[in-house]
Amino acid sequence: MKRLSFKSQIIQHLFCRGQSSCAELSEKLDKSLPFVNGLLAELVDAQYVFEKGLAGSTGGRRPITYSITDNLLYIVAVSMDQLYTHIAIIDMHRNIVGQVSQFEIPLKDNAMALPKLTECISDIIKHCGIEKNKLIGVGIGMPGFINIRNGTNYTFINFEEINIPEYIHTQTGLPVVIDNDSSVIALAELKFGAAAGSSNTMVININWGVGLGMVVKGELYRGEKGFAGEFSHIPLFNNNKLCSCGKSGCLETEASMLVIVEKAIAGVKSGRITGLSDITSGDYDVASREIMAAAGRGDQFSIELLSEVGYHIGRGVAILVHLFNPAIIVLSGRGAAAGKIWKAPIQQALNEHCIPRLVEGTVIEVSAIGSHAGILGAAALVMENLQMPGIQKKMFPDIEKTLSLS
Repeated sequence: MKRLSFKSQIIQHLFCRGQSSCAELSEKLDKSLPFVNGLLAELVDAQYVFEKGLAGSTGGRRPITYSITDNLLYIVAVSMDQLYTHIAIIDMHRNIVGQVSQFEIPLKDNAMALPKLTECISDIIKHCGIEKNKLIGVGIGMPGFINIRNGTNYTFINFEEINIPEYIHTQTGLPVVIDNDSSVIALAELKFGAAAGSSNTMVININWGVGLGMVVKGELYRGEKGFAGEFSHIPLFNNNKLCSCGKSGCLETEASMLVIVEKAIAGVKSGRITGLSDITSGDYDVASREIMAAAGRGDQFSIELLSEVGYHIGRGVAILVHLFNPAIIVLSGRGAAAGKIWKAPIQQALNEHCIPRLVEGTVIEVSAIGSHAGILGAAALVMENLQMPGIQKKMFPDIEKTLSLS
């Protein structure tokens, strides 16, 4: 069984890195070169991996690199937020097969959210054009207090006391894993993005709320019950505004894409001079994209909105700096599309509210994968759970033969 576990780790590593040599895999697995070479030979023979070619020259003999076989297996990746759900099929090279499909599934007070989500996933599986036996699992990032042990979401009424993975598995026949959306985005940044190689990183998920995924000592930190990172609900304001959590004055009440869209709509209706097109139709997804695009074109009103929210986010980040002293602050999620516009107001807040010695050396990075971070993170979530019996069976369908090599 240990041999099978090491094979799973090789597949996981190649999924994240794209390609690696036997020596790199030996270091990663902390096993001898002959042992790893034997595992690779078995995986090549079983057509899971192939010899990709020679690595670049470093002055000595160039090593052979290995990669996962093309068109081997696929993952159903699901990225949810409070209003919209995105679903895509991801291959073993992290490519999106076809296109990302978007569905409007509001979560708050929606008793049909889970059945609708399941229906959308089933529809994607049915029409993706990929044999079902090549789909190894469904990874889902969703907002809320997620208990990954019993598969429940305590935040949204329709998910309470329901084992979400079991429910979706019953309808789709595929193994399912879930986690909080901000943790999933942080996983994507840790494996493929701006947090790769960093031991201590705070990943800010700028979305309809403002979430947080924490990388501590090179691993995701979830806290005692898995609820760590509720950045949105830091009580920062005396604004008497009711938050979605039931409290008042939370960071989320003044700092989110939802706040930006609502203020933009109010500004347009009141006659603010702006280059924004009509954003009052009620489609918040379209409105948020237009605001960020307009800011990129230099629209003053849009820049003001983003800067104001950026400063408030920076106030919250200042607290994180004092608590965790991170090396990197990554701005990810939907809002990352606004790019460097965020950096100046956040830095201003850090300058004003942080002890200089604590913030010295902390770098603010805008994610390069922000728009797809949720999708890539959901795929990575499945790969992180290759040891789960259902997913392992899908990855290695001839598992008895595979176990004979263990």
